[in-house]
Amino acid sequence: MITIQNPRHGAILNRHDGDESAAGLTIAVTGTCSGSAPVRVNGVAATTQGGQFTARVTLDRRQTVITVTSGPDTAAITVLYDQNSFARYRFSLDDNIWFLRDIAAKGYRSIFENPYMALWKHLHDTYGTTVHCNTYFQCENFNLTQMPDRYRGEFQDNADWFRMTFHALQNDPDKPYLTAGYDQVARDFDKVTAELIRFAGEAVLDTFTTIHWGEATREGCRAVRDRGIKGLVGYFVTDKQGDPMVSYYADREMTQYMTGRDYCKDLDEGLIFVRHDMVVNSFALPTIVPRLDAIAADPHQAEIIELMIHEQYFHPTYKAYIPEYAERCETAVRWATEKGYTPVCYGDGFIGNTRDRLG
Repeated sequence: MITIQNPRHGAILNRHDGDESAAGLTIAVTGTCSGSAPVRVNGVAATTQGGQFTARVTLDRRQTVITVTSGPDTAAITVLYDQNSFARYRFSLDDNIWFLRDIAAKGYRSIFENPYMALWKHLHDTYGTTVHCNTYFQCENFNLTQMPDRYRGEFQDNADWFRMTFHALQNDPDKPYLTAGYDQVARDFDKVTAELIRFAGEAVLDTFTTIHWGEATREGCRAVRDRGIKGLVGYFVTDKQGDPMVSYYADREMTQYMTGRDYCKDLDEGLIFVRHDMVVNSFALPTIVPRLDAIAADPHQAEIIELMIHEQYFHPTYKAYIPEYAERCETAVRWATEKGYTPVCYGDGFIGNTRDRLG
């Protein structure tokens, strides 16, 4: 019997997982074997000792099938290669709708006269920050059909750094897609996306999104995948019983794996998962830099830094208003800039990697 222990099926590997050269990324493939038959990995003899095998494999394409054989026994996995990867970051915003209601009501000359949008424009102009806005269809006394389209050109002019996608129909109830079927998610996605295209233009859309609460059925995730979404962002953590939380439909094994990685791919569904590194509204100002430093110390978690904050904490009328909201955001962005992270949009290139040449 043969078992491949490392890497994992669906792993996305980069320069921190092996030796990268012009020929590709050379990684170690390890696992267990029984019996006396020689072990071969993609046709190359492996080193065996004490029921363990090791072999070196070079990845030179986006997806590589790694096949291990020993006598009649065979095991195979598929891994992905993030070629020429580099340290990069993005700031995503969840639960967005109130700033659009304000723009519609005030009739500003520019979307950046809205205070919330002014903050993100400041961070972009100062640090180059890219922003992804996960958007609701409706809230109290407002829905996206009421958003005027006269700002469409301005949204499109800034779509190189400000993206918008579906988040949910509305804020309540909690975890609206925890048991939802394909049709419900498809309907809500289509409602939001149609309005985004109408008032902001197709250029603002992206192939990654965060579904509200990071919880959805496999069928619900298929609905967004079938509408052009290639990746989903979530916390990928477990509760005290070890059950996945904010992890979509991922099982315990995949969620546990993601607690120590930036990304992986569910090859069965064709969806990439990216893990949030920091929910900024959950960290007091003095703790932001130490927490980010700790994450950056692990290369397997530090290649992509996904910063996230919820819109509502920006507004003084919100019950849990954070007065230093802007300062928290700028502290995180300043840290990323000083550490050499490049701001990206995940829909550009391969998860924001535009230096990749694998297509």
